[in-house]
Amino acid sequence: MGDGKLDPRFAAAFAEYERRTPRSKALWARAREWTPLGVHSNYRFLDPYPFYVHRASGVHLWDADDNDYLDFNMAFGALQSGHAHPKLVEALAAQLAEGSIYGYEWHRTPEVAERICRRYGMAKVRFSTTGLEATQHATRFARAFTKKRYVLKFEGGYHGSHDGLLVGVKPRAEVAGAARHPNSAPASPGLLPDVTGRTLVAPFNDLEATRAIAREHADDLAAIIAEPIPMNMGFILPEDGFFPGLRELCDQLGALLILDEIKTGAKYPHGGAARVGVRADLLTLGKSIACGVPLSAVAAGPGILDEVGPRKVAHAGTYNSNPLAMAACLASLDHILTDDALARSAALNRRLANGYEEVFRDAGVTAHVSADGVSGTVYFTDHPVRNWRDFLTVDGDRSMLYYYRCLTRGLIPSGTGPDEQWTISVQHSDQDVDRHLEILASVAEHLTGAPQSGEIEESV
Repeated sequence: MGDGKLDPRFAAAFAEYERRTPRSKALWARAREWTPLGVHSNYRFLDPYPFYVHRASGVHLWDADDNDYLDFNMAFGALQSGHAHPKLVEALAAQLAEGSIYGYEWHRTPEVAERICRRYGMAKVRFSTTGLEATQHATRFARAFTKKRYVLKFEGGYHGSHDGLLVGVKPRAEVAGAARHPNSAPASPGLLPDVTGRTLVAPFNDLEATRAIAREHADDLAAIIAEPIPMNMGFILPEDGFFPGLRELCDQLGALLILDEIKTGAKYPHGGAARVGVRADLLTLGKSIACGVPLSAVAAGPGILDEVGPRKVAHAGTYNSNPLAMAACLASLDHILTDDALARSAALNRRLANGYEEVFRDAGVTAHVSADGVSGTVYFTDHPVRNWRDFLTVDGDRSMLYYYRCLTRGLIPSGTGPDEQWTISVQHSDQDVDRHLEILASVAEHLTGAPQSGEIEESV
């Protein structure tokens, strides 16, 4: 921050951004009269103001000023389909003509439930609408089944913005506690200590520390919840043996293993559980499982959902399993999230990740690329990132400078900020990857050093 002057490299990027987006600026001025920050998710805010989208098709979207962006964010991973996939449009149009919601079960919902259970190797499933609902219900189901109170999560991991799991999410160093025994730090005002205190926090990729923390409440631990690949610290690959060790730990303590696959469930043919080689007791699915139509699911192993019902374990919602979401899910499973399509996307992802390494090596940019399946991220640091404490060393200023420089050249390179990743949809092509790398090469010269001063940190 220093003297409060904006680093010249950001000043130039901001000036170009404002030149390109006057209509978005006007919309933001109107929106913020009625809405905090002018957006309906904090993660959509962008300095100096957010841009507003007019339409999207394939792998492109157009903002309110009709700027064309090549999109590698794909709605933070919710669009493995790409935008307006023809099969999705066809399924939604056909169903909309027959009604958008009934208040009763759609006649094809049993078919969708069977597909989910068979694809992910689970016994039963219940549908909801958002990822937040899915993880909230999963922890409730785990406590009801085990008759225990504590849940363990991993520092830096995000499992939705409900009170029980909004703990240890992106904690600042001064409140995080010891690296191998993190605090249960609430991530927002308004959370009650007697709620957040029931959520234990452990360091990801440190099995020994996780065992020690879990065993402090060995007789009262209901579940361990984790993303197979944490995607709110960028894209952190688990070390060999970490998830098998968690599986063994849960079995020893009589706890359930919840795999939060809101993001990973559609990035691999049979989800992240198959990728890391473990069996989950509860699995949460969302985002691309219906390729942009709000849908989430909690799938469970044998017996775990047997007590869900009236006057027993609560689960309800008017929009649960609505026919539009169910039709979208069928189209996604049958025509979009196919093994062949995901394999093609994974091949493109390898090309993109290799291209990043080559571009940065040639330009002398210090960075580390982490990628697998259909996604990846770039960390502006000189070492791999294996957990939240490593992530705190990432140069967030350079991450944002990279984002803005690409954005003003018509590329959305990833989600916004160092904690996000790119997604290769089934509609991306070799030509799109080539264009991505061409733009990256044109901005790499701006990424070789750290900004000297600036106010960009608040947008990270």
